[in-house]
Amino acid sequence: MGGHERTHAGVRPPRRPPPPRSGRGTVDAVAEIIADAAGRLLDRLDDISFRFTRALDVGGRGIVAPLLRARGIETFSTDLSPAMAARAGAPAVAADEEFLPFAAASFDLVVASLSLHWVNDLPGALIQLRMALRPDGLLLASLPALGTLGELRAALTETEAALTGGAAPRVSPFPDLRDCAGLLQRAGFALPVADVEDIFLLYADPLGLLRDLRAAGEANAVALRDRRFPPRALFPAALAALPRSDGRVRATLRLAILTGWAPAPSQPQPLARGSAGASLAEFLQRDGP
Repeated sequence: MGGHERTHAGVRPPRRPPPPRSGRGTVDAVAEIIADAAGRLLDRLDDISFRFTRALDVGGRGIVAPLLRARGIETFSTDLSPAMAARAGAPAVAADEEFLPFAAASFDLVVASLSLHWVNDLPGALIQLRMALRPDGLLLASLPALGTLGELRAALTETEAALTGGAAPRVSPFPDLRDCAGLLQRAGFALPVADVEDIFLLYADPLGLLRDLRAAGEANAVALRDRRFPPRALFPAALAALPRSDGRVRATLRLAILTGWAPAPSQPQPLARGSAGASLAEFLQRDGP
C-alpha cells in the first residue's frame, strides 16, 4: 500500500568506493561521504527527460546546491543552521523544515539529501515540500534506512548485553524501505517510489567511525536514550568486535532514495473501480496458449 520498492543491485553501475576513513572531527571531514550520497541521489535526474529550472536544496550542507547549479538549475538553499545555509551560497535562507517560508508552487524540484531524518514531524514537512512544488514537480530525497550502521548497532548491543545483562539503544532507529514509500503516499505525492543503495565505508581506526558520526551531527539524539554513563569497557570492546575487511573496520550507510511527484492532471491515473472489460476470474479460467 505504500508506493513501490526496488533495489539498484545489478541495475546501476556501482560508484568507486571511497578510500579508508580517518575521522577528523568537523563537517568538512565527512564532506566526501556527503558528496558521494548527494551524487547518487542526483544521478536519478539523468533518468528523467524533464528539464528542471528552479530547485530548492534542503539541508545540502553546501554540497548539493553547487551540483544542481552545475546542471544549469537555479537553486535556492535552506537549512536550520544559518552557518550551514550560508555554505550553499546565495540565495539561501535559514529556516525550519517544518515551517518553510516559501510560497506554494515555487519550485519544480526539491532535493533533500540526508537532511530529513532528524525532522520531528516528517509527514508534515513532506506535505510542506509538496506544497512548495509546482504541479508535476519532483521531490528527490534520501534518508538513512534500516541497515545503516548495522555493524555498530549489533556490536554495541551484544557487548553491552554481555557486560550488564541488558542493552540500551545507542544507535538511532532508522525506517525500513516500506515505511519510506508510505510516507510519500501519506504526504500526498503521486507515483511514489523508494529504492535503496548501500555505501560501504572502511576505517583503519575504528574510533574514526565515531568521530565521523559526531562530525556529521549524527550522534544518538533520541529523546528516550539512556543518559547514564555506559560501562567503561563497552565502547573499546564493541569497537574491537566490529567486522573487518582487509584489516579495516566496515560501516554501512544504507540510503533510502525517495522520489515523488506533486499531483498534476497530466499524470497517469488509475482506472475507476469496476471499469475493467473482463474479470480476473475469467482470465484465470482461460486455457493456456
